[in-house]
Amino acid sequence: MRCLSESEYKLGSRFLFLSMAIVVLQQDIRIVEKGEHKIKAYLLHNLQSMEKTAMEERRQLRIKLRQQNMKIVTAEKNDTFTTFLFITKECEEKRNYFNPAIRNKVEEILMELTQKVPQSGPRRTSTNA
Repeated sequence: MRCLSESEYKLGSRFLFLSMAIVVLQQDIRIVEKGEHKIKAYLLHNLQSMEKTAMEERRQLRIKLRQQNMKIVTAEKNDTFTTFLFITKECEEKRNYFNPAIRNKVEEILMELTQKVPQSGPRRTSTNA
């Protein structure tokens, strides 16, 4: 039996997948920083802008979760599924997610973030000699 309202489920799942997308962005930033990319500054600027946008949205979602006395915790994980426990003041509900579906949802969020972030490179001061 489902005890979460549709809005609680949407709020919790957005927070969950956005948090995962932030982890992916942070890993990508570390990889680019260590790499020998020819367009390193551009990549870093865009990844960091995406991370900043995502962190701000997650901060807002966290505030809403607190207002609704809601928490999400990982309950179980195996090669195929991950189970999350959505805890509200009224109930606890387990939700199973197919791991490839999680990956797809995180990728969707990353694509959304690329649309939200202006695609300009870092500003450099030019010197005309």
